[in-house]
Amino acid sequence: MSSVSYENDLPSKSFISGTVVHVIFRNEENGYTVLIVKVRKSHPKADEKKVTVVGYFPSVETDERYYFEGVFKEHPRFGKQYHVQIYKKEIPTEKEALIAYLSSERFPGIGKKTASVLVENFGENVIEKILNDPDKLKKLSGLNQKRRQNIYQTMLENQGMEQAMTMLTRYGFGMELAVKIYNAYRERTFDVIQDTPYQLVWDIEGVGFYKADKLGKSLGIKRDDPERVKAGMLYILYEKTMQDGHVYVPWSLLTQESRHLLNDSQNKISNELLESALLELAEEDKLIQEDDRVYMASLYFAEKGFVTKVKKLLEREEEAAFSEAEFLKALGKTEEQFGIEYADHQKEAIQKAVHSPLMILTGGPGTGKTTVIRAIVEIFSKLHGFSLDRSTYKKEEPFPVLLAAPTGRAAKRMKESTGLKASTIHKLLGYNGVDGDEAFEKDEEEPLEGKLLIIDEVSMVDMWLANQLFRSVPEDMQVILVGDEDQLPSVGPGQVLGDLLETNIVPIVSLSVVYRQAEGSSIINLAHSIKKGMLPHDLMSPCKDRRFFSCNKIQTSDVIEKVCEGAVKKGYSPLDIQVLAPMYKGPAGVDALNKTLQQLYNPHEDKKRKVLFGETTYSKGDVILQLINNPEEGVFNGDRGVVEAIFEAKETADKQMQIVLSFEGKEVTYTRQDLNQITLAYCTTIHKAQGSEFPIVVVPMLMAYKRMLQRNLLYTAITRARDYLILCGENSAVEFAVDNKHRENRHTTLKEKLLEKDNASFHE
Repeated sequence: MSSVSYENDLPSKSFISGTVVHVIFRNEENGYTVLIVKVRKSHPKADEKKVTVVGYFPSVETDERYYFEGVFKEHPRFGKQYHVQIYKKEIPTEKEALIAYLSSERFPGIGKKTASVLVENFGENVIEKILNDPDKLKKLSGLNQKRRQNIYQTMLENQGMEQAMTMLTRYGFGMELAVKIYNAYRERTFDVIQDTPYQLVWDIEGVGFYKADKLGKSLGIKRDDPERVKAGMLYILYEKTMQDGHVYVPWSLLTQESRHLLNDSQNKISNELLESALLELAEEDKLIQEDDRVYMASLYFAEKGFVTKVKKLLEREEEAAFSEAEFLKALGKTEEQFGIEYADHQKEAIQKAVHSPLMILTGGPGTGKTTVIRAIVEIFSKLHGFSLDRSTYKKEEPFPVLLAAPTGRAAKRMKESTGLKASTIHKLLGYNGVDGDEAFEKDEEEPLEGKLLIIDEVSMVDMWLANQLFRSVPEDMQVILVGDEDQLPSVGPGQVLGDLLETNIVPIVSLSVVYRQAEGSSIINLAHSIKKGMLPHDLMSPCKDRRFFSCNKIQTSDVIEKVCEGAVKKGYSPLDIQVLAPMYKGPAGVDALNKTLQQLYNPHEDKKRKVLFGETTYSKGDVILQLINNPEEGVFNGDRGVVEAIFEAKETADKQMQIVLSFEGKEVTYTRQDLNQITLAYCTTIHKAQGSEFPIVVVPMLMAYKRMLQRNLLYTAITRARDYLILCGENSAVEFAVDNKHRENRHTTLKEKLLEKDNASFHE
């Protein structure tokens, strides 16, 4: 840290130098702070003697002098504020003042005599010189090793924070991320940054390889440094897993992509160096290599664990305690109860379900999956002799039937169709938001309680969640997996449902007949045509429950706006209407359409209370989507809600804004810093809408989306519509999507390992 006059060093930059007189607000978790600073010097000259300063600081003390770099911004409610990008504590430069500063209580162990010696030998930049090179203290007589170490440690703890923060911000880390790094390492921050900057990739969420590499390059770390190579290789593995859905990456692809990332014009990374890095990462348990496949360690063991549990379930004998006569008797009572006669293949599905330890039920829209699930639950309860009336159970007594789905909306649909309680899988497993093995309450040590488990929308379940779910299944529980194999695979790694179906070792019942209740639904007819790779002759003709509006890329936004405006005039609310776009960017992408529709549904009037987060402004009435699981508040990824209210505390700090969100009647209060958990939901991606159903769905289809256009994407989009479907855009884009039956080629070994006779080949 330099003790010279910063404003003389950086005359072209905006700065404020002054004393903190009052801390208005501080969030200890992330360091966000609002200060009142009495200005000593500034550039350009400040209009007021006292200025409101906002930013992220690991710590700040009143009556201390600081130097801030940043910009003035006009807040719509609180007026002019100085938003800090870099800050430093100012150190006295006059000799006597500096000696008094070093011998103060801030530096325990440094008395006035020692302080005088330090200033005499190192001058006004004494702290910076010692922090940069502690060995300089060896030149001073009368200081043994213990005292030298104490002086360095004291200075590091007192001033190292600002020095580390300055270094981080100057190397492109924002203040918020810099505070996060400092909170993780505390007094070790400076040493970690200087010596092992690539450690940030492993330890700090939000620090990717590129940020760490920029820091490493600035510090002079060689391009072929083993730590850099390991960080790059793990980054590629992570990206291929999270972005492309692979469970493993072939060694040849990993090395190719790693070279592309790590090489530059002067340096080429050798095979030997990559192989050495791989061995070190394996020894550190960060990845696992099996033959020519490389896995993230957690995914390898998730796949292994899932295979083991599936095989254990299938080894159990079929639940043959019930005779044919008993089954038919229970079936007859259920048909009478519901006033329905089940078709032969539905009866087959029901019978197989009540007798199988594990079964898969598949089928598209209108094929009666819901009807069959309802019958399975009812007949299962009759055969096992338990009640489905929750009021007959004591509070602590487990209910025999567990229903769950990946999203809140899918769980709600299960509840509506069966009349029984249903939850998200995360909630069922007791997800608590922490990382690692402690993230879920339920596992093999603390299994689920019940007799029957039914999971819907299994196509959305990734490898991690599938393993955690099956870890929690007790030996005597029967499991039924329900899904539509033609929908998109999970956002996370793996293709669990698809791999299970391809093995053909789990009992499967596929429902394919579209029943009378679906007759007349041109949406369902369209879905089944697309499933077969065809388009109906009346695609462009108006139907009672769907329309196609032809338009080009530039016109699409206006067409969608007019369609939605018409729906609102007919009495539909914004929650009833869901626009689904394949991509975020572009004039007809999610981002642009959200802004257009927000202005249509909920224009931001001047007097309306608003809160700005990033580039998005929220106000009362806005429709939002929860992006991450928040178990503390009982809301989960994919839940859709509405902004109910925005209010503020008396103090003038926008961080104290309270935003009340309503998720289907459940109210949750967020502060401004929590808004990274939500986004506008007038338009969302098709992936985000999986597991949901809406009265009206609007889907733009354009050749501009070409790289995303696939049959299962279009199929998933249109099957989200319950009552009315509107397609708009180019007919050629719809035809292209239907013709493109190519599915994501995800690298997994689930199918292969399920078909193995034993697990002997597993890496131990």
